[in-house]
Amino acid sequence: MKISAVIITFNEEKNIARCVASVQPVCDEIIIVDSFSTDRTCEISEQLGCRVIQHPFEGHIQQKNVAKEYAQFPWVLSLDADEALSNDLQQSIKALKTKGPIGFEGFTVNRLNQYCGQWIRHGYWYPDKKLRLWLRDHGEWTGTNPHDRFEMRPSAKIGHLIGDLLHYSIATKEEHLAIIHKYSSIGAAALKEKGKGHYWWKRFTSPVGSFIGGYLMRRGFLDGWAGFQISYLSAYAKYLKYKKLTQ
Repeated sequence: MKISAVIITFNEEKNIARCVASVQPVCDEIIIVDSFSTDRTCEISEQLGCRVIQHPFEGHIQQKNVAKEYAQFPWVLSLDADEALSNDLQQSIKALKTKGPIGFEGFTVNRLNQYCGQWIRHGYWYPDKKLRLWLRDHGEWTGTNPHDRFEMRPSAKIGHLIGDLLHYSIATKEEHLAIIHKYSSIGAAALKEKGKGHYWWKRFTSPVGSFIGGYLMRRGFLDGWAGFQISYLSAYAKYLKYKKLTQ
């Protein structure tokens, strides 16, 4: 069982070395699909032995579907540049390579997100299960940009690996707000493209449901102030997306 790691990048010099180092012990090749970074992302990747390919960015979903086609091996492990395998997840993948997939065509993992230096273990942010290891020809990336997901054939058998995928997501509140403004614009544009521009009432219902679900029902309050800030700003992101949708 040989595995190709595929990572899409743009100006990720602060993250890429950590990401690559985490997959080197378990992957048989590492492919970086870069969208013309202007920093040292490509230089660092090449120094670490990665194969670097340049491709214009047309959207997260499109870029990840392009990346998987460059994989030499049938099994693909897909990561974002700000993610890394935990030691436990590395061991799970090593054990899988030893014994084989045993009838599975894909595997999910739990993603553990870091927010302002704190690991978040409640709310909508954990276990944040993601399908990240799969047979290349058994599915494709889909969803609504920028929120992509890998969707396999209905008949595919999917297992789960022990260990966390570490996500070094947001370092400051200011960074979080910048991401919200960027992604809400992308999300609104994607909904408009699908003809869903008439959902004006979701500007009010979606934020309320998001906050109650994340902070109360999913116990985001157990993460303290970080849990409140995540829930509040996530609700604001919903409001902003639907506000832009109806403008």
